[in-house]
Amino acid sequence: MPHSNRREFLAATGAAAIGAGGLGSILWSQAARAAIGDTLTIAYNLPVPSWDPTTGTSAVNPALASIYKSIFDQYVDQAPNLDQIPGVLTEWAYTADNSGIRLRVGSGRRWADGKPITADDVVWNLRRLGDPKTGNPVQIVWGSLKNLKADGDVITADLNPYRATILTWLSFLGGYLLPPHYYEKVGKEGFEKAPMGSGPYRLERFSRGSFARLRRNPNYWGPRPVFETVVFKFVTDTSSRVAEIESGSSDLTLDLPHEEFERLRKKPGLAGVAHPVSDIAMIFINDIGPMVDANVRKAMVHAIDKKAIVERLMGGLATPIDTLLTPHYVGYNPKISTPYDPDLAKKLLAASGFSRDKPVSFKIQTTRGYKPKDYESVQAIVGMWRRVGIQAEIEVYEIAKHFQLRAQDKLAPAAYYSWGNSSADPESSTGHAMFGPGPHAVWDGKEMTGIILKLFQETDYGKRIAGYDAANKYIAENALVLPLWQFHQPVVHKAGLGFKPHIANFVLPGQMTRG
Repeated sequence: MPHSNRREFLAATGAAAIGAGGLGSILWSQAARAAIGDTLTIAYNLPVPSWDPTTGTSAVNPALASIYKSIFDQYVDQAPNLDQIPGVLTEWAYTADNSGIRLRVGSGRRWADGKPITADDVVWNLRRLGDPKTGNPVQIVWGSLKNLKADGDVITADLNPYRATILTWLSFLGGYLLPPHYYEKVGKEGFEKAPMGSGPYRLERFSRGSFARLRRNPNYWGPRPVFETVVFKFVTDTSSRVAEIESGSSDLTLDLPHEEFERLRKKPGLAGVAHPVSDIAMIFINDIGPMVDANVRKAMVHAIDKKAIVERLMGGLATPIDTLLTPHYVGYNPKISTPYDPDLAKKLLAASGFSRDKPVSFKIQTTRGYKPKDYESVQAIVGMWRRVGIQAEIEVYEIAKHFQLRAQDKLAPAAYYSWGNSSADPESSTGHAMFGPGPHAVWDGKEMTGIILKLFQETDYGKRIAGYDAANKYIAENALVLPLWQFHQPVVHKAGLGFKPHIANFVLPGQMTRG
C-alpha cells in the first residue's frame, strides 16, 4: 500500500505504537502471535464500497453482511441455524387474512447516539426502502408495503401486492435500520462519511480499500461485545490472508483454499472450522449469442464433473448441487438431477453442428480469489468443456464489476458467481436469480418470468413451495442456469478466540469471545 496509507493503517491498528526495533520480535514471537488483546483483527476478503447498506449493489452483496451487521441492526435477527429471532422488532406477523403485516418495536432499543428507536423510525425506514428514488435494488419487494402507520410501539401496513417473503426480508439483504434524525441532518454524503446505526459497534476510522476500524457502541441495547475495538482489514488476495493469520497479524480470516485451511488449522495456536453455509456457486447463463441454443446450454451442464472438482480441487469443502437450492433451503428436492454425462454433451452439441474440431465459442467471467478456488474451478470447467466441443475464454474481474454488469444485464454469456441466500426461501434463490426483469437475473425468457411472477404473488404456502419445485425442474430440464455446489466456509482463527459458525456465512465480531 502507499506509504501514507500504511502509516494510517499502522496507527489505526495500534502497531504504530510499537518501536521499529521491537516490531519484528513481537510479530514473530509465538506468544505474541497467539495473544488476543482488546482489539480483534479480521482479515476480510473484500472491501466496503459504501456505508449505506440499503442502496446500490452493496445492499444485495451478502458478503458484506458481517461488517454491516456490526454497525447496523436489521429489523429481525437470525440465529446460526437461520431461524428468525427478535432484534429491534420483537413481533412480526401477517394479518389473519394475509392482507397486511403487524410489527412491534422492542423496549429499550437505542440508536448509537443514545436516542430511542421508535415505531416512527421503523416506518421511515420501510418507506425509504420502498421508494424507487432511494435506489434499493429490491424496492419491488418493499414497495408492496402500503399505508404504513405507527401507533405507540406497533407498526401496521397493508400488503399490496402480496409478498410471500416480506417478513423474511426483515432479516435479509438490505434490511438494515438507519437513524432518520441523523440521516436527515447530515444527508447522503454526510452519512457516507460518518455512518451511524444501532448495532454493537460504531465506525471510528475508514481507509477505502484498506481497513475499517470499529469501536464498541456504548449505547448498544443488546449484549455488550467482548472486544472494545474491531479492525476489518480488506485483504482480497488469498495468499495475503494466509500470511495475515500465520504471522499473527490478524486474529481470524476466512475463505482460504482447502490445502491452506488444513495446514493452518493444525498449527499450534490456531484453530479452524469448515461448515456448510447458505452460499452456492453457480454460473449465470445470459440468453445471448450461443446461449439461445438449448443444446449448447444442456451440453455445458452435462460436461461438468462437479464431484471431481469438489473432491480434487476443493478438498471436499463443498457439496455438489443441481438446483439453486441447498439442503438447508425450504423446498430442496434431491431428486432433481443433471448428471455428469460427457457423451450426452457431445451428442447435444453435434445436433447443433458443434464438435471438438468445430467448437462453440463464448466468454465466461469469474472472480479470482474472492471465493476459494473460484478461478481454478472455472479453469477446470473450461477444460471439461473443451473435451466435448466448447471453447470458453476466461475473463477475470472484481466482484464489484460483476454486480455492475448484472444490474445492467450485460454479463457475458456465462458468468461464475457466489449466490448467498440466508433467508433459505426459494424465492430468494430461484425466484430472484431467474426473474428476468429484476436486477439480479440475466435470463429474460418470458415463460420463466411468468412462472416466477406468479410465485411471487402466491398466497398459499404449500402451492408456492410446490410451484418452486416445478420451476426448478423446468430450469434443470432447459439448462437456464448452471448450479455447481454449496460452499463450506473455511475459517481459521487464533485458538484463544471463541468463534461459532453461522449457516448464513456471518462472521460477527460482536458475538465472539475469548477462549
